Amino acid sequence: MHADEADIDAGLVQRLLRAQFPQWAGLPVRRLASGGTVNAIYRVGDELTARLPLTAGGAEGLEAEARWLAELAPLVPVPIPAVAGTGEPAEGYPWAWSVHRWIEGEVLVEGRVARPELMARDLAGFITAIRKADLDGGPPAHRGGPLTGADGETRDAIEALRRTDEPFDADAILAVWEAALAVPDRPRAPCWIHSDLMPGNLLGAGDRLAAVIDFGTAGLGDPAVDLIPAWNLLPSAARQVFRDHVDVDDDTWARGRGWALSMAVIQLPYYRKTNPVISANARYVIGQVLAG
Repeated sequence: MHADEADIDAGLVQRLLRAQFPQWAGLPVRRLASGGTVNAIYRVGDELTARLPLTAGGAEGLEAEARWLAELAPLVPVPIPAVAGTGEPAEGYPWAWSVHRWIEGEVLVEGRVARPELMARDLAGFITAIRKADLDGGPPAHRGGPLTGADGETRDAIEALRRTDEPFDADAILAVWEAALAVPDRPRAPCWIHSDLMPGNLLGAGDRLAAVIDFGTAGLGDPAVDLIPAWNLLPSAARQVFRDHVDVDDDTWARGRGWALSMAVIQLPYYRKTNPVISANARYVIGQVLAG
């Protein structure tokens, strides 16, 4: 997916475990199928996962996760990852890596939620809970600032999308993006947000939200960013239920729509030939946003 991606396989994971966590060295290791773009994830036995960043940028979130996950866990209504160990660079692998406790659940897929109104309520419950987290010293969240910070990259991506055979009206996308940019910024202080509530970071069990994972970009920012499941996961029929329970004003909702569009437009030209999970989600988002 990335030009500077590390070469990672199960053998490397086994060697790292053997050298740094010998208590887990005898456990079977297998790579998990994932649409993730930041980490390679391996199941280690029945109760653990090893997460190895694919690039230097992905490695930056490990320290923040190790610092904040334990403090956030009792403040939110669903399970979140627990760090079981943090590994060091070795065996030719250049970055820190982590071992997490396994959480049962199925990765959610856009438009395929069995009871979307229930999921909308569960997502709203998580989002409103993390927003209220009273933890001092939190880092700035990725995408936590004003939408204008993403303007250049979003416009470049719209032009890149225009040059593909994707069936979207680039001028219509640009018009929606410019309308989002015109929305006033958040007037209040930033709050805790996850900032990457993609379907791949949400686990379900039955009809309910079972867990939220991957907190590498979490921190303090505009809560609008956490509204993206309204367009990247839920069908239009459940969107109002989500909005009714997530407790935001019109401007925050409009900025959330802008963030969902920006992320999708940036992802699609980049991943359309290398990551079918992310590119399919990006197409879903763009279609949902353009539909109104």
